[in-house]
Amino acid sequence: MKKLTLLLLRSFAGPLVLTFLIALFVLLMQFLWKYIDDLVGKGLEWYIVVKLMVYVAITLVPLALPLAILLSSIMTFGNLAEHFELTACKAAGISLQRVMRPLMISAVLICFGAFFFSNYVLPVANLKMNALLYDVRQQKPSLLIKEGIFYNGIDGYSIRVSKKDEDGQTLHNIMIYDHSANRGNLKMIMAERGKMAMSEDERFLILTLNKGTSYEEQESERGKNSHPFTRTEFDEERIRFDLSSFKLTRTNEQLFKDNYQMLNLDQLSTAADSLHKKITFRKKEFFERLAASLAIDTNLSSYHKPASKEFSNPDLVQNFSASRRNMILSSALYAARNVKSLADDAFQDIDIKSRNLAKHDIEWNRKFTLSFACLILFFIGAPLGAIIRKGGLGMPVVVSILFFVTYHVISISGEKFAREGVIPAYKGMWISSIILLPIGIFLTYKATTDSSLFDKDSYARFFRKLFRIKKLKA
Repeated sequence: MKKLTLLLLRSFAGPLVLTFLIALFVLLMQFLWKYIDDLVGKGLEWYIVVKLMVYVAITLVPLALPLAILLSSIMTFGNLAEHFELTACKAAGISLQRVMRPLMISAVLICFGAFFFSNYVLPVANLKMNALLYDVRQQKPSLLIKEGIFYNGIDGYSIRVSKKDEDGQTLHNIMIYDHSANRGNLKMIMAERGKMAMSEDERFLILTLNKGTSYEEQESERGKNSHPFTRTEFDEERIRFDLSSFKLTRTNEQLFKDNYQMLNLDQLSTAADSLHKKITFRKKEFFERLAASLAIDTNLSSYHKPASKEFSNPDLVQNFSASRRNMILSSALYAARNVKSLADDAFQDIDIKSRNLAKHDIEWNRKFTLSFACLILFFIGAPLGAIIRKGGLGMPVVVSILFFVTYHVISISGEKFAREGVIPAYKGMWISSIILLPIGIFLTYKATTDSSLFDKDSYARFFRKLFRIKKLKA
């Protein structure tokens, strides 16, 4: 039995690692495709990009791990059934449940590991990834001056060159508009050629201009409309451009730490409880302000019914004089607008807080659904592999992708309904597991009883028998 256990573990571990890395790579390429415009052309250091990819890969584990477990379990038992190893085990008196036991224990251990990963590692990775991604997206593109196009990447300057030499440093026919003083384009510099060089600390770009002219419009003297104009010719002039804005500036990660994706179970529970109290207080505050605006005494013990009075006209407003009637209508209109404004503000505030509360509840349930999904998909994949009796990356890949897409679509739909407040958060997050659990139980039962669920010959025999019975009755 020890040899059988080792055989099963080795057969399961290889496909698990392989499919997990493949799924993670595909998801990582999808992320790169989505954010390629924010990464390219900004002169980022290689270690910044690697660090971002590592954080992103960690955040993609909840998607890659269930798919890897499903596919690897189908491949493992499909290979065993295809090579008649499961048949040999059954002939030796070893049931399918006994064969599955080592992998069941492995799946349970993976589930516990997935829970701790989701609760402790994933929030930190989300915090690091979102903070770094925000800084990268805010980063300016790298310094790139093209021929014949005005370059406005350096604050306070607009630069145009007619030609650049192959060394990338020598420029010809340079035109520079200097509006660094925030007074408009009052200064322009033209030069026949120039050369760019970085300072030693790479904080400044030093542009050396040769044979040029500087044109500058001076400020007008006080009380006069004249604008003095200065023209200066030079053989050589140096301009220093500050490049500090091109360096990646790291944002304080504490600014992101209160987001629901960066919290563990205890922090989510505390934040959700705080939001629930704020919603209750906001509702109470709205009703109190509503009662005050309508001049309603909420203390029933001090309420006194006014003395009754007979009115000749059933339309109560018409019993008053014209001036009094206009005052009453104006007061009523003002009170109605005030109540509507109070209600709109309160409903909008409560709706925002309720949606935020739903996001916290969704994230709280997600910590458990990831682990449970791994277990359910194992109980779908293992018996399914034993039934279809096909290993490799052919039929198992097709079947596993079909089940995983079904699980993912149901999960995404349930989460969306929960976010919108259509259903409670726990129903939206657990609906996919509830739907797939009976399928796993059914497939395990069929695999245990040697069902020919995917045998086309059995279906052909069934329909031939059915048509034969119909002919006899006819």
